[in-house]
Amino acid sequence: MRMNVNDILWRLLLLVLVGGQMALGADPTPNAQPQTPNLKWAKADHSIALTNNEKIVWQFNYAPKQSKPYFHPVSLSDGTVLTENSPKDHPWHHALWFSWKKINGVNFWEEDQKGQCDGKTSWENVKVVTNKDYSAVITMDLNYNHRGQKPIVSEKLKIKVSPPNKDGLYTMDWSSKFKACSKAEVLFDRTPPTGEPDGQAWGGYAGLSVRLNGKGKDWTVETEKGPVKCDKETYRGKAKCMDFSGVIDGQPAGIAILDHPKNLNAPTPWYASAGNPMKYFSPAVICDKPYTLPAGKSFTLRYKVIIHPKKWDAGILKILTDPKKNK
Repeated sequence: MRMNVNDILWRLLLLVLVGGQMALGADPTPNAQPQTPNLKWAKADHSIALTNNEKIVWQFNYAPKQSKPYFHPVSLSDGTVLTENSPKDHPWHHALWFSWKKINGVNFWEEDQKGQCDGKTSWENVKVVTNKDYSAVITMDLNYNHRGQKPIVSEKLKIKVSPPNKDGLYTMDWSSKFKACSKAEVLFDRTPPTGEPDGQAWGGYAGLSVRLNGKGKDWTVETEKGPVKCDKETYRGKAKCMDFSGVIDGQPAGIAILDHPKNLNAPTPWYASAGNPMKYFSPAVICDKPYTLPAGKSFTLRYKVIIHPKKWDAGILKILTDPKKNK
């Protein structure tokens, strides 16, 4: 089967990354004294974590009492935590997670004081495969419904987590297939942004999301097109990828997300805020307009999440998204 350039790039991206950040132009940390890696799995009834020298590198949480499954902490290999879970200003922000805003008018985003939403997200058939090379594959089936009613939408989720490379960089390949469960069409919607009827300055969010560690400083936000200014007002704009980097406990680090070229509305509209106190970004797939899924039909969203030491800039992101740079 003949593949286009974007398909080839997507398959080769991980090979580019595992070559280490030195190949991408990052400088080594002065006077760094890295520990000898000591990776281990830490399994519990409703979580799986990879640890290094007894510090959590990443942990996936899926207890039934949660409103949604999520990753937290998401850290560097040395245990530097990049994410924040349930901050006081937005307790429904769950570090690295996926959530729709509204499905058929029902709110699946904000939680009440008991940590529950108007829309119910449930999951079953959870399977976690951990490998000897410290990669992992997580799969589960999710359902979205208004409480006490039949599911509106189903989701088949698959997340492949790579082992950390020698510099501590690792990736998460995130794939979600959504299907309309009923005989009626499904409307995925959001709080309208400014410029639409009843628009709000904060409107447009929905989808895969990251809430960064509030203890970080010197945050920078970049796409392959260049720096993004979002410290005073929310940024919205289309790009193939986005990186959010800062300095946490003296360690420069960041999280990048790459949009798959075959995703809905690709290149995706992004939603980002680096203001106080919220450090947040998302490939907000329906930011620009709602999406109607026909009855019985499905669509798939795929992303690559990259957790990395050092601060990245547009030059690195351009390498990852420009086929000519990867020849």
